[in-house]
Amino acid sequence: MNKKPGIFTRFAGAVSTGAGSPIASLLAFALVVVWAVLGPLFGFSETWQLVINTGTTIITFLMVFVIQSSQNRDTKIVQLKLDALIHAMSGAKDKLMDLENVSDKDLESVHASFQHLAQGAKDEIDDRAAKKPKPKSTRTKRSGVKT
Repeated sequence: MNKKPGIFTRFAGAVSTGAGSPIASLLAFALVVVWAVLGPLFGFSETWQLVINTGTTIITFLMVFVIQSSQNRDTKIVQLKLDALIHAMSGAKDKLMDLENVSDKDLESVHASFQHLAQGAKDEIDDRAAKKPKPKSTRTKRSGVKT
């Protein structure tokens, strides 16, 4: 298995990590402050406004694809790890592996069966609670005898 991801995958991961850092937030804030301070110098012109609008639009457009690529990879990795855990557990339902690739109808069917199992577990807990003997009272009567 090749341990080294492709160049775009590494780039997308680095950009996603960097964009989510406190330094990136501070830089973005500083850029907006500098732009706002330069407003009076440029007379709040249309060009001054166009600079920030164009810059933020381009950055946002590109970041959507980079972050989505990184998110897709992370999601796939988590799904594969969950599939491996399901497969490794004795008694687990192997049919739950690869659920992300089934139809919505099949997904709803699996969801309904798990809701049924969950309701059964809740009913069992309620039944146990109803059958549990109540603790004896430790209050004393006026005669001083505990009941």
